[in-house]
Amino acid sequence: MFKGILIENDNGAYQANLREIDDDQLPEGNVTVRVAYSTLNFKDGLAITGSSPVVRRFPMVPGIDLAGTVEVSEHPDFKVGDKVLLNGWGVGEGHWGGLAQKARLAGDWLIPLPRAFTEAQAMAIGTAGYTAMLCILALERNGVTPDQGEVLVTGANGGVGSFAIALLSALGYQVVACTGRPSEHAYLKQLGAREIIDRASLSGPGKPLAKERWAAVVDSVGSHTLANACASTRANGTVAACGLAQGMDFPGSVAPFILRGITLAGINSVTQPKARRIEAWDRLARDLDLGLLSLISHEIALSDAIDLAPRLLAGEVRGRVVVDVNR
Repeated sequence: MFKGILIENDNGAYQANLREIDDDQLPEGNVTVRVAYSTLNFKDGLAITGSSPVVRRFPMVPGIDLAGTVEVSEHPDFKVGDKVLLNGWGVGEGHWGGLAQKARLAGDWLIPLPRAFTEAQAMAIGTAGYTAMLCILALERNGVTPDQGEVLVTGANGGVGSFAIALLSALGYQVVACTGRPSEHAYLKQLGAREIIDRASLSGPGKPLAKERWAAVVDSVGSHTLANACASTRANGTVAACGLAQGMDFPGSVAPFILRGITLAGINSVTQPKARRIEAWDRLARDLDLGLLSLISHEIALSDAIDLAPRLLAGEVRGRVVVDVNR
């Protein structure tokens, strides 16, 4: 038996509860992991509250991240005792995820835990930090360099935004953070933001083209914010889009693409090839100041995750939430 959050939907009665779960209930997989830490992401909040139909099968254990130790392995790349890490692959949606003390998974979804990080540190970074690094890798592949000008980061107080600011600043970029929370300006400055703008300046309907400003953008918001960011990106700049906090729609124009030659780079963190995952985590080990993790993240017990989920969705939680599944 082990503890986990179990989401059930019996005849329309959607509920998430902390339960004792029998090992026999674990789904199929060729690696069983004794989980040490998981996280509470925006998608996990949607799953726990039922606010959006992200869960595709029931019952479901949420949690799109996990770090822990291999307990049983039938996969050639992993042996008992190995420390491993997982981000994405639909866990917490179509396959049981990390918000439990055990997980049974496909070994192809796992990568070795980088030696630079403890399990808790890896989850403080989690999918948010990993996604932020994927965005930066996309900017670099498109030739964006610090001397080209300002880089806009939207959704700045969220997990992806926080890590994007910290990483870009460490790499020498001039970062402008976009937020709707004036109380967090000091936090964003600590992460490395040079300037902070109000999200209201980007969140409403805009024009097909606006004054050129951004050399690049990391956007986790979508909708009008993404459209306006594209409209104000400088010629040949790159916009990395990785989220939809404002909405899934893209009420924009082709004008920035055909008149300024900007690139819209879509970032899918869920099914990246193993080599790209390892590249991103290796860069995180090299470029991220681990001293910022205590600023960006905080830790909760597994028993607190259900109550915190609605607050996370309401935008009341700063940065990353690390979940110690063993308390």
